[in-house]
Amino acid sequence: MQQKTQSTMDVIYENWRVHNEKLRNIIAPLTDDQLNLQPAPHMWPVSQLVQHIISVRAGWFSGTLQEDDEVMNQYMLGWGKRDSPARSADEMVRGLDETFAFIEGCLQRWSPADCAQTFPDEWEGEVYQVSRSWVIYHVLEHDLHHGGEISLILGAHGLRGLDL
Repeated sequence: MQQKTQSTMDVIYENWRVHNEKLRNIIAPLTDDQLNLQPAPHMWPVSQLVQHIISVRAGWFSGTLQEDDEVMNQYMLGWGKRDSPARSADEMVRGLDETFAFIEGCLQRWSPADCAQTFPDEWEGEVYQVSRSWVIYHVLEHDLHHGGEISLILGAHGLRGLDL
């Protein structure tokens, strides 16, 4: 019996899932004090960066791409802002898990034609049409960027960062 070969995109998505697992695994054991570590007083602490990752995932996939979901709406509206309430490591791990599971569900369901579909998005007063494929890439790069920041902050304070 012949095995199904993975597409290039399957491999990329699998690596994104692994990155999410590594991120959740370094966040899970952190104390509140460790979640509040930041590189400088004027820069975001780890906790705000994690909340930002969660809210951005939900905002792009549920909001912009119109994949309406009540749980994602809560993450989109109540997380990642300067005045968002503090969250525990457990809450943030749940947020990472739930938003990534939502993304994976979309990726498994969408065809290449679906990924070409565009949606309006407003940026600095101008409306742009963004495709699902652009959003997928943008959220992936956003996860990697902020995951790297989190890893650097933790490493600078003698804690384990992401094993990339």
